[in-house]
Amino acid sequence: MNLKEQLRADMAMAMRAGNADKRNTLRMLLAAVKQVEVDERKTLDDAGVQSVLSKQAKQRRESIIDYEKAGRPEMAANEKMELTVIEHYLPQMMGRAEIRALASGVIAGLSDVDMKAMGQVMGQLMPQVKGKADGRLVNEVVRELLQGR
Repeated sequence: MNLKEQLRADMAMAMRAGNADKRNTLRMLLAAVKQVEVDERKTLDDAGVQSVLSKQAKQRRESIIDYEKAGRPEMAANEKMELTVIEHYLPQMMGRAEIRALASGVIAGLSDVDMKAMGQVMGQLMPQVKGKADGRLVNEVVRELLQGR
């Protein structure tokens, strides 16, 4: 069963169970996948669906931060619930320690290491962590490592 079929099956189960929040979130995810398929005029495979889910998760994370800054805890709570559902279908994200280890390896391979090397390090590191780590966290870890030198 591919990821899109899994989303549909889980939405049907949520409908039967009367779980409106999960049903609505899954319906929204399937709509986002369908929109990308229509826009690109192709059927997405699991990697494509995962990419759409990653973008949706990123949007939720940003919305949570914005809602909390604006003093809207009820809206942030809804976004957190949706993020929890989305993350269930995404691979386990890398932690700070794993990212630090990969970034240290990339930095060790460079001859000239200072803050100017940030773009070079990120360019080599991002393909390795694509879909497995949050870009903001990667940026933060690389920045810490380069400033510590």
